[in-house]
Amino acid sequence: MAETLRSAHVLAFHDACLGRTGWPSDETVGLAVLQRPDDACWRSVLANHRWNCSLWDEEDLARRTRAADAEIAANKRAIDRFNQARNDAMERIDDALLQGFAGVGRAPDARLSSETAGAMIDRLSILALKVHHMGLQTRRGDVDDAHRRTATDRLAQLRLQRVDLAGCLDRVLDECAAGTGFFKIYRQFKMYNDPSFNPVLVAERRAATGG
Repeated sequence: MAETLRSAHVLAFHDACLGRTGWPSDETVGLAVLQRPDDACWRSVLANHRWNCSLWDEEDLARRTRAADAEIAANKRAIDRFNQARNDAMERIDDALLQGFAGVGRAPDARLSSETAGAMIDRLSILALKVHHMGLQTRRGDVDDAHRRTATDRLAQLRLQRVDLAGCLDRVLDECAAGTGFFKIYRQFKMYNDPSFNPVLVAERRAATGG
């Protein structure tokens, strides 16, 4: 439910997953630390974070310079799948939250947020990844002090950004609960993943069928 979702819980969940062996390939790792495993909203928070973490790993692999072209192509296709799944989970977060706010009366001057709560949670997931991996850079033993200092400075900025964004998420949730603010779902409509909208895929299909 919307009232159980607060930024502090989201941040703690993101960090807990990143600190556990088997994540993100094993979904049960996330379920073990999920605050409300029976809640649709929290399950979507888990899915969104899992796909973001999978994306992160796949993006690293896609930038290899000594891998075969076929391997990089497979990485790129996986990135497309993971990105679509990540966006789908983000929209499910918004769907669940808006259902929870459905009975709240909205003030005539309620503020429209330009960003949905789900989009903020998605960004917090990515920031959790950045904080985690930048933290690893500060502890590397195979680099010089200048590298670690740079990483430490960047880590401080990432942590500040995450704290600020978490505050914005709580404000949006509080405003929605009070009827003084709201957000809308516009849907992503990622045309490049849709074979009926991507003109290249349409042309490929026509060529294959002779149509």
